[in-house]
Amino acid sequence: TARGTGQNPHCSASAQRLGPLGHWYLLAHPKDLSSGRAGGVGSSDFCNLFYSSADQVTVHFVNRDGERFTAIAKEGESLLEVVVNQNLAIDGFGACEGTLACSTCHLIFEKDTFQKLDAISDEELDMLDLAYGLTETSRLGCQVCIKKSMDGLTVRVPVDVSDIRRQMEVGKQSKQ
Repeated sequence: TARGTGQNPHCSASAQRLGPLGHWYLLAHPKDLSSGRAGGVGSSDFCNLFYSSADQVTVHFVNRDGERFTAIAKEGESLLEVVVNQNLAIDGFGACEGTLACSTCHLIFEKDTFQKLDAISDEELDMLDLAYGLTETSRLGCQVCIKKSMDGLTVRVPVDVSDIRRQMEVGKQSKQ
């Protein structure tokens, strides 16, 4: 499957089913059933595969103003993808869309959770150097992928942020 999406990247149709014990069932596209033909796995005749509830993880985000958002994430999704896919109101979050070219998806973890995260890359460390409000437990949301063991995770968005768009708005308002 495509990393973090739960979808087969070769599929264009839309069938979805999960069996009783968390096993995937692939369904042929209706046009294939009517023609008596069914493609194999990876064929464009098969569609998006969706995760079972067993693969869902509850994640809590605390926004800059203290507002708390709860989202249902899927294993393999990055925390940035969770914010974007759930359309959470976290202003300016993920400006580079997960390309590791900014630090706007900077999140602060609780110490015990932070210690259980996968190793941090040099590239992520370089971007964190640009983050405002950096802590010992800071990570970029685009680099942290959801695992089942993270169920109930709470992460905080730093209060301070470096966002040139906000500075430009303030400048426009002061000129008026």
